[in-house]
Amino acid sequence: MLHKISKYISCNKLLSEGDKVLIALSGGADSVALLYILHRLGYNCIAVHCNFHLRGDESMRDQHFVEELCKHLNIPLYVIDFDTELYARENKLSIEMAARTLRYKEFEKIRLEESATAIAVAHHRDDSAETLLLNLMRGCGIRGLHGIRPKNGHIIRPLLCIGRKDILQYLQDRGIEYVIDSTNLSSDYTRNKVRLELLPLMAQINPSIEETIADTAERLAETEEIYNQAIEEATGRVLSDNTIDISKLKQEKAPGTLLHELLSPYGFNSAQVRDIIANIDSESGRRYKTAEWEVIKDRERLIITPKREEFSKIPLPQEGEVSTPHGLLRIDRNIYNGTIPKQRNIATLDTAKIEFPLTLRNTRKGDRFHPFGMRGTKLISDYLTDRKRSIIEKEQQLVVTDANDNILWLVGERPSAICSVGNNTTEVITLEWRKK
Repeated sequence: MLHKISKYISCNKLLSEGDKVLIALSGGADSVALLYILHRLGYNCIAVHCNFHLRGDESMRDQHFVEELCKHLNIPLYVIDFDTELYARENKLSIEMAARTLRYKEFEKIRLEESATAIAVAHHRDDSAETLLLNLMRGCGIRGLHGIRPKNGHIIRPLLCIGRKDILQYLQDRGIEYVIDSTNLSSDYTRNKVRLELLPLMAQINPSIEETIADTAERLAETEEIYNQAIEEATGRVLSDNTIDISKLKQEKAPGTLLHELLSPYGFNSAQVRDIIANIDSESGRRYKTAEWEVIKDRERLIITPKREEFSKIPLPQEGEVSTPHGLLRIDRNIYNGTIPKQRNIATLDTAKIEFPLTLRNTRKGDRFHPFGMRGTKLISDYLTDRKRSIIEKEQQLVVTDANDNILWLVGERPSAICSVGNNTTEVITLEWRKK
């Protein structure tokens, strides 16, 4: 078995001869076997034990066991204590996720202090099979069907080439002791249900089920590489500046799958993606939302945008800066020098024609203004449509109004003629908008 693991480490480039490696040592059979095997293979081993204080006396029993084990093998040991329940409450995490976060954060800290090459954890072939089944039941898509990878950054898993039975046999043959975590014997946890109930049932049909699943996961991992390349190429064809071209999306071989890959990083689930595909030819204006993002159908495109942070209106000073969720507005008041900046993000208005105070607000349905250089008033919605502005841009449009709610500036677009600078202007107020 040592030869098999050594070959696996070499083939997957997990470690090189003489490397220093941290070993996550819980005291259970898997981690004890990992420590003995890497020690026997000649690596410079440093053990790290995390006491999460979640199992009362058992937690202290495990700590005392690993302390004696490392003393026997003359291997350096770090013992770290965590108040896991407090951390979980403060960060609104499950106990399992809190323990995982704490563990890997501390592992990396010690790895850097020790200048170690890697952090070895004791996941084996059966763990990978369990992970694949769990992901399959959760509806993960192809990217979750590869099981556990042998390497993820500085985390390595040298035992993925062997199963739990191999590990127990190795320890038994050498009379090596280990401790048993009582929670691993309970079916209260989903993973334990898979391990203790589902896999034994599947083994009645295929006695080598763990190995079969592991082999399948390995092939799927290679398939995923091809899949990822295809998704990346298709993304380049249909997506630009967080905007999906619907006509190009429909030309792809699997538009639903591609759309799922494009939207899932923003929190959209499979049901939402199916709904979008089903209504892909519907009228503009349909919206699909997650906690922080939304997708809006706008003509022949889908726009991915952060959910808008609304505000009703913001009073403006006669001079100074005002920060908003969408940008920064700078206001200056000066003697008119005869020049007017031509940038769209700057408006120069005649102070004498303004009834203060000014207000910055969102546009409202039915808003009209008198665009400078044009005759009469125009609906802002029509003006923006003529400018070929998207639904998102229309919704995010701001205006500056006077004390009577007259629109003086369509921010970033055009000032109103009612306060335009003329031959008799002596003082101006300059508004400069810097979008976030």
